[in-house]
Amino acid sequence: MASYADFKGKPRLPKFASPKRYDVRLKPDLISCKFNGFVSIDVDVVSNTKFLVLNAADLNVDPSSVSFTPKSTSQEFQASGVGLIEEDELLVVEFGDELPLGIGLLNLSFQGTLNDQMKGFYRSVYDCNGEKKNMAVTQFEPADARRCFPCWDEPAAKATFKITLDVPSDLVALSNMPVAEEKLEGGLKTVYFQESPIMSTYLVAVVVGLFDFVESHTSDGIKVRCYCQVGKSDQGKFALEVAVKTLELYRKYFDVPYALPKLDMIAIPDFAAGAMENYGLVTYRENALLYDEKNSAAANKQRVAIVVAHELAHQWFGNLVTMEWWTHLWLNEGFATWVSYLAADVLFPEWKIWTQFLDQITDGLRLDGLSESHPIEVEINHASEIDEIFDAISYRKGASVIRMLESYLGADTFQRALACYIKKYACSNAKTEDLWAVLEDISSEPVKELMNSWTQQKGYPVVSVRVKDQKLELNQSHFLLSDAPGDSQWIVPISACCGSYENRHTYLLKEKSGSLDVKDYQGTAWVKLNVNQTGFYRVKYDEELQAKLRHAIESSQLSATDRFGVLDDAFALCMSGQQSLTTLLTLVASFREETEYTVLSNLINISYKVMRIVADAMPELVDSLQKFFIGLFEYPSGKLGWEPKSGESHLDSMLRGELLTVLAELGHKSTLNEATRRFDAFCADRNSPLLPPDTRKATYTAVMQTVNASNRSRYEALLKVYRETDLSQEKGRIIGSLASCPDPDIVLEVLNFLLSSEVRSQDAIFGLSVSKEGRETAWKWLQDKWDYISKTWGSGYLITRFISAIVSPFSSIEKAKEVDEFFASRMKPTIARTLKQSLERVQINARWVQAIKKDNSLPQLVQELSHRN
Repeated sequence: MASYADFKGKPRLPKFASPKRYDVRLKPDLISCKFNGFVSIDVDVVSNTKFLVLNAADLNVDPSSVSFTPKSTSQEFQASGVGLIEEDELLVVEFGDELPLGIGLLNLSFQGTLNDQMKGFYRSVYDCNGEKKNMAVTQFEPADARRCFPCWDEPAAKATFKITLDVPSDLVALSNMPVAEEKLEGGLKTVYFQESPIMSTYLVAVVVGLFDFVESHTSDGIKVRCYCQVGKSDQGKFALEVAVKTLELYRKYFDVPYALPKLDMIAIPDFAAGAMENYGLVTYRENALLYDEKNSAAANKQRVAIVVAHELAHQWFGNLVTMEWWTHLWLNEGFATWVSYLAADVLFPEWKIWTQFLDQITDGLRLDGLSESHPIEVEINHASEIDEIFDAISYRKGASVIRMLESYLGADTFQRALACYIKKYACSNAKTEDLWAVLEDISSEPVKELMNSWTQQKGYPVVSVRVKDQKLELNQSHFLLSDAPGDSQWIVPISACCGSYENRHTYLLKEKSGSLDVKDYQGTAWVKLNVNQTGFYRVKYDEELQAKLRHAIESSQLSATDRFGVLDDAFALCMSGQQSLTTLLTLVASFREETEYTVLSNLINISYKVMRIVADAMPELVDSLQKFFIGLFEYPSGKLGWEPKSGESHLDSMLRGELLTVLAELGHKSTLNEATRRFDAFCADRNSPLLPPDTRKATYTAVMQTVNASNRSRYEALLKVYRETDLSQEKGRIIGSLASCPDPDIVLEVLNFLLSSEVRSQDAIFGLSVSKEGRETAWKWLQDKWDYISKTWGSGYLITRFISAIVSPFSSIEKAKEVDEFFASRMKPTIARTLKQSLERVQINARWVQAIKKDNSLPQLVQELSHRN
């Protein structure tokens, strides 16, 4: 005989009953921040049971309200016991007799709190005509619908939803579906929404507050609105335009119409993620949806377009067809990431977005180069483990292997297969192997065999190449940044060009080694593997091929994507100890005349990391290395200048800010002087043309380089700008600049400021990238404040950012031990994976420092490079 104890510690809900339809009524009180609710669920009982087990958390369920009425009879079963297993977030309802098989109605009344954790049913604070108000918002992914109403809170437990809200009559109430009817009674109105199509609980959404909106329609009559705080509707126009065009594009690409009669998008002031794809009511951070022509930078505009395209892709990939369990999260996020770039490329071809996609690949490669990475298909045993896999593996590696597969199969074949997959699994759930089966059927290629090696095991290969007797000799091995040996093996789609892009070869490397005939190869020509970086792997060239590639870069024979690839692989090989820093810097010197945005952006990121590691390994080389990097970035920065030019490209606008930022952090005197001049003018007149949005982050960073405890005036002025702006993008720029100050006392002030009521909880993570001089201060602060940080952010994925941002930059084994000891008694499932990854990064840095100390040729090379400027 079953009992409550039988359900404890179980990762999944039992299968003896499943929901078919929910009728949910909620009454939020935005002053007391409480809510009352009632849910009536059509449940299909499929096997003999006296129990119904569903999810609930942070709710008070009224036991006297719980009943079950079978459709086949009028007999009502009252619950004989209602218990909550808190650690597993389960609600166990026991009845005196076994329930009849078939459909019945489960009724429950409950109460809850509009929390301040940005999950479940929560409150967000906004300003309306100078008055602070609360709005009610839901965020249910991955497993927080249970904090709003008792439910079967698993993605495979799909059902339809009829939502009803009782709210003050002056407020706007939104849900997934259009309003069917409204009834007014006194100061309250009851809003009845149309019943939804079948969907998972994590996609249900409710928002209540005061909003403005802008509206448009697709050509097939879908009403699209962009909601925001009162007075900001003009800032929603760009996202609205992108949304309408993107819906049209996806309708054609997936060959399936958008399934709902309307699409609402809404900017939420307090929001943990970037955005959430709730069916028909997509919620966003303000900085991911709103675009201000006067105050938003080009990078902000691009982010809005990419995020909107990502969330709307989910309306098909995720909402219409849903992963069966969180193991297959990548089916949602990897595809939405990849498709968002497909859409952006169609809408904004001048952005060269597929070249920028290399940043996604690099992020995926860097995380997956850790031994503490995880497979794309990762085993999830408990809801507490889900947050940590919303990471670069699920999103960026997922998107990268999709791009690799599309490149292998061909774009037309791939598109036809995706359309078939969407139609076959519409309104239901799918696993990774279901997608492979459809792709295999349409393409007649061994997709499952090829792709299982990329999704079911962690990591990726490095392919070593050399030329011998007009053959490319290839060897693959598991690449790890720790340079530890790995025994994994992949089926690698190899592409190679020899001397020109017309001379291209392809090969499927199925074993540890293989060779590729290049009979037309001229011995003096360059060889580039992984052409256009479509494959998710690294390439290691022998010394002879490296030299030829350097020449090809200097003589502009390689495409921007391939220049990026050669550079990024070399940096990773250097970091892992497989190549010297001397070799890397010799290659970097080949990029003296580089002007392409994505390549320079990666060079900038590499320069930050190299400067930091050299400061730890050979501090006597820092000044000379700074001169080298300044010389490298002065050339493109000089061409762009400080002022935007009429008709310049979107990419030039983004590049200007990044170049000026790195020059400021490198201590370039003329950049620092010009930045402070412009900042002072801006403080005197906020409409000054001297500080357009694209150079503000650079200017703020430069200003913070000049600040110290005895010279605080510009720091105070920057905080004043922060306090007076209501644009979330501007606040983000300022927070992201503050901790770059080299004065540890100011860094500590900044970190404490992040925990104050002046900074929204979601934004604190933007200020954690501290200067090299502030690292120890930040680590001591994290220890001192950990209890508060853990309590405030500990129930979501943002907590992991505190650990990774502050711990990962260290570079000594002693520091890794110190961090490990501190967290030994503070370990929770929500941070376990992140802590292991951060400690591994520290150990990788420590080994890198030791390798640099042994590089006897480095000092002379750095001196030579610094004198070339």
